[in-house]
Amino acid sequence: MNRYRLARLLRRVVLWALILVVMFYAIFPFYYAVITSFKPSSELFRVDYWLTSLDLGNYAQILSQRSFVQAIGNSILIAVSVVAIALLLGVTASYSLGRVRFRGRTAVMLIILGVSMFPQVAVLSGLFEVIRALDLYNHPGGLILSYTIFTLPFTVWVLTTFMRQLPMELEEAAIMDGATPWVTLTRVFLPLMWPAMATTGLLAFIAAWNEFLFALTFTLTDSQRTVPVAIALISGGSQHELPWGPIMAASVIVTVPLVVLVMIFQKRIVSGLTAGAVKG
Repeated sequence: MNRYRLARLLRRVVLWALILVVMFYAIFPFYYAVITSFKPSSELFRVDYWLTSLDLGNYAQILSQRSFVQAIGNSILIAVSVVAIALLLGVTASYSLGRVRFRGRTAVMLIILGVSMFPQVAVLSGLFEVIRALDLYNHPGGLILSYTIFTLPFTVWVLTTFMRQLPMELEEAAIMDGATPWVTLTRVFLPLMWPAMATTGLLAFIAAWNEFLFALTFTLTDSQRTVPVAIALISGGSQHELPWGPIMAASVIVTVPLVVLVMIFQKRIVSGLTAGAVKG
């Protein structure tokens, strides 16, 4: 019995040690960025692991730049638009793929999954020509289109998996009451799909908010750039000097909203990601 308890205690110690290592690896960079963002320029290169000063000068400097504030607005507009379009198309597509039987349904799902496997660099040149042909270069519509292309496959796949787990009796009862497919989707299934929609919507928002390659390629002026590009283009007074304080402050400003959203919707995210994992 003592050996069993000792082995069980040892497993717990190893488990919590691994958890602490992972948490440290994930949280420490952001924690150090927060500390650095509150330092005055004279103390930026002094190594501190605790908050020793509270200087808001870096935040005042970065928020006083009109281009950065405008970039935040552009990112919000693009990310919200991508989430709205992805959820609208994803919900309707998941109803068709999850509840309607037709020939080639499996092939369609595999094609959707295959699209999400292409790296951004592989389609960058072709997508650039498409955006130029549609006259969407240096326009928010170009980024919304490109982000939706890469966000939609994951959204459709998760929502379809969730849709297949909903009881068939709900749909049959709605049909018996004379409900159309649209009414069945919006009034019967949609209220039950909030966990999966919260998960896919938040992940789509994070992907659109953090995306850099397309935002750098498909925008030209400061008025159309998004936050990641705006942070990358922050420069100091000289060519070889970077304003690390304002850069850290900008990174914290951009990251905090995502952390808050994840904390608010964490329960729905977990339930949405685990939907369909266990039957019964």
